[in-house]
Amino acid sequence: MKQADFTILENKKLTENVRLLYLQGDTSGITRPGQFVNLKLEGRFLRRPLSVCDREDGRLTLIYKITGAGTGQLSLLPAGTKLDLLTGLGNGYDLREAGTDPLVIGGGVGIPPLYYLTRELIAAGRKVTAVLGFNTAGEIFYTDEFRSLGANVLVTTADGSYGIRGFVTDALPGLDYSVYYACGPEPMLKAVWQKAKGPGQLSFEERMGCGFGACMGCTCRTVTGYKRICKEGPVLRKEEILWNA
Repeated sequence: MKQADFTILENKKLTENVRLLYLQGDTSGITRPGQFVNLKLEGRFLRRPLSVCDREDGRLTLIYKITGAGTGQLSLLPAGTKLDLLTGLGNGYDLREAGTDPLVIGGGVGIPPLYYLTRELIAAGRKVTAVLGFNTAGEIFYTDEFRSLGANVLVTTADGSYGIRGFVTDALPGLDYSVYYACGPEPMLKAVWQKAKGPGQLSFEERMGCGFGACMGCTCRTVTGYKRICKEGPVLRKEEILWNA
């Protein structure tokens, strides 16, 4: 974990409720895809955890959804605003298990960390297929960016207004892949866990207090006991997850 000040370069609208945030600052604390940052907002007691969409030396890309007062406040901050971030939080995805043809599966704002993951996998010579799920065509974002990386992209919409009608699991039949990496809301992750074949790594979205393991407020039940999503997660392997009834 590393604390650093970042400067907003751009804070722009992608869809009605989704924003893209470009930041400038020390990104050296971020070492692998799937990690997240914890962002401090003026007047807010708790920081906001946001997954890392991409990072380069001195430049950080975050994508977030406006879901309440905190993210609403964030969406109004102009270029030049200074932000206090804790970076390099969480364990991230393990790329050593990718094999030759990895599959990435994302839903909604679970999609951003898979962009960084896809970029790293393709740079390592892997052939990546990305299944990206949305509720409707008006909520689609970043699909062209995945294609620009060289990924084979399949888009699903729950209402059938674009791409494959249904959920991300409806795009899985017939796909061949060596391992899957997933991120999204828990119902989506559970459905993927049930229907996807072979080994997998799932990144959980969870409300967090501290973001670095001190408060025990984001635990998940596993075969080896409870694990903290912010510390031992957010990425868990398929075989260790025990779903709550």
